[in-house]
Amino acid sequence: MICRFFLNSFPRCNQRSSPRLSRWILLWSLVTVGCLTNFVSTDVQAAPSPNTVKQLIQINDPSSAIDIEIQGSVVNLNGSATEQASKERILQTIAALPGVTQVVDNIHLQPIAPLSLAPLKQDAEQFWAKALLYLPRLALGLSIFLLLFWLSHPLARLLISPLAWVTKSELIRLVMQRSISVLIILLGLYIFLRLAGLTQFAVAIISSTGVIGLILGFAFKDIAENFISSLLLSVQRPFKLGDVISVEGNLGVVKQVTARATTLVDYDGNHIQIPNATIYKNVIKNLTANPRMRGNFVIGIGYDASIRKAQDIAMEIMADHHGVLADPEPQVLIKNLGSSTINLQVYFWVNAETHSVPKVASILMRLLVRAYEANQISLPDDARERIFPQGIQLVTNGHQQGETPLNTIQSTEHNSNKAQEPLEDAHNETSDDISSDTDDIRQQAAQSRDPESGANII
Repeated sequence: MICRFFLNSFPRCNQRSSPRLSRWILLWSLVTVGCLTNFVSTDVQAAPSPNTVKQLIQINDPSSAIDIEIQGSVVNLNGSATEQASKERILQTIAALPGVTQVVDNIHLQPIAPLSLAPLKQDAEQFWAKALLYLPRLALGLSIFLLLFWLSHPLARLLISPLAWVTKSELIRLVMQRSISVLIILLGLYIFLRLAGLTQFAVAIISSTGVIGLILGFAFKDIAENFISSLLLSVQRPFKLGDVISVEGNLGVVKQVTARATTLVDYDGNHIQIPNATIYKNVIKNLTANPRMRGNFVIGIGYDASIRKAQDIAMEIMADHHGVLADPEPQVLIKNLGSSTINLQVYFWVNAETHSVPKVASILMRLLVRAYEANQISLPDDARERIFPQGIQLVTNGHQQGETPLNTIQSTEHNSNKAQEPLEDAHNETSDDISSDTDDIRQQAAQSRDPESGANII
């Protein structure tokens, strides 16, 4: 194309000189293109900057002291290095840079003295320089962290204030408040580390928080289970303080419920601590959720007695007693037929908040026995059969006419006294103590020391 341009520029040349002129123009074009190519390649592969070379030297040997002189594509290195391996790495790294054709090695080895403080001094200088560079950011990050740490509790209380409309559990609100406080503090720590230039460390702390929580969850599985159970008990509230409950055969008044265990005070005055997980996973019998409680006992009458009359007498006694509720009404039913007695099951209802079921049952049994004796309703003992395989020899003692055996006299006198015994029990029943023992246990629980520290959660 260049040749054609020059040929078109000389249209008046004769045809004989055209081949020679074309050869000269072609040769001149090749020389021009070669020079341009050499100039462009030289300009593209420019020599490296001194700062780049200095940074590479510091990376390979921070303790070296090397002066750098760059002349075109030639790099002169003058100074000292601490190790031969470091010197070779520096030479290889500089020689591999684009635009470098030659590296002049004027580096001599100068090992560090065993007790030299030069490396420590150099590190201290570098640290101080970086500290001065990051000092404003460190001050800002520390200020933000302290501000969030100081505001964590007020902000947490403000954020959980709508939770009071959802639940009344103090434990849930306390856990939520502490969790939000910890998250706010972690946010302040993350901002501080980011401004300090420790981004990867900040991410590692935030990510390790979940891992640590998982590890602690496996290590303290039972404690975590009790804590979660306490949260569920606080939400569902199957009982409250002062209730009489029965769990796994333990009967007592609820004194305290903490994040770990529930404390009962039984009717012997003992403190019983039951883990919350055990309470939540087992059957809970709340004896005071319904103040009406049913009591019962069994009494046996003879086969010769009137069953209907015995039932009516028991119903009259329970109807007249002030400790027995009329609604639900008491019942007297035949439980079974024994060997020598017809066993009657007596059911009655009392107000457990004011009356004691065992005390009322005791008084009813006493009054019923006296009423049956007065109405000639026998209360026989269980029948017993004794077998004598060899038989028994009867020996009769001679008594004078009209003489009565001593045991017969004693038995007669005993029956006479029993028949003439006044039924004062029926008239003095109002003086009997049938009050509930639950209030006494509650007072004892209030006066006793707390067996475990911690606030009540229900």
